[in-house]
Amino acid sequence: MARVHARRRGTSRSRAPAREAAPAWMGADETKIKEVVAQLARDGKGGAYIGLVLRDQYAVPNVRVATGKSMNQLLEEVGQKGSLPEDLRNLMKRAVHLKEHLRTNTRDTHNRRGLELMEARIRRLARYYREQGTLPAEWRYTAATARLVVD
Repeated sequence: MARVHARRRGTSRSRAPAREAAPAWMGADETKIKEVVAQLARDGKGGAYIGLVLRDQYAVPNVRVATGKSMNQLLEEVGQKGSLPEDLRNLMKRAVHLKEHLRTNTRDTHNRRGLELMEARIRRLARYYREQGTLPAEWRYTAATARLVVD
């Protein structure tokens, strides 16, 4: 397979098989993990950041293996799941910041091209989420929508 926007090949390599049971050396049990997820979610942290904290401070290599639920399911239980998926929100945030940069630096053609590629990635990801039912069928990306989400 080739990369999305570059005309070069991607990397292909073997992966370690997925674990089916939590390792014995894991530092926290299921209830402790749920408490930490709930606390960090209330503080406004995203799922990726919560996963990093669990990995680095609580020695939890994989939340799904440890609890039997994904991070999104845990956030939904706590009532802290956002209206948009986290990866889509992060891309929209980057696009808004890049638009601000281009407003003051009008001749920056390299970043203008980067913004076009980023917006194409956002539209492609939004189409996937609409097909999965995560986003409403009428949801569309616009710069105004992105600005509202970021602010």
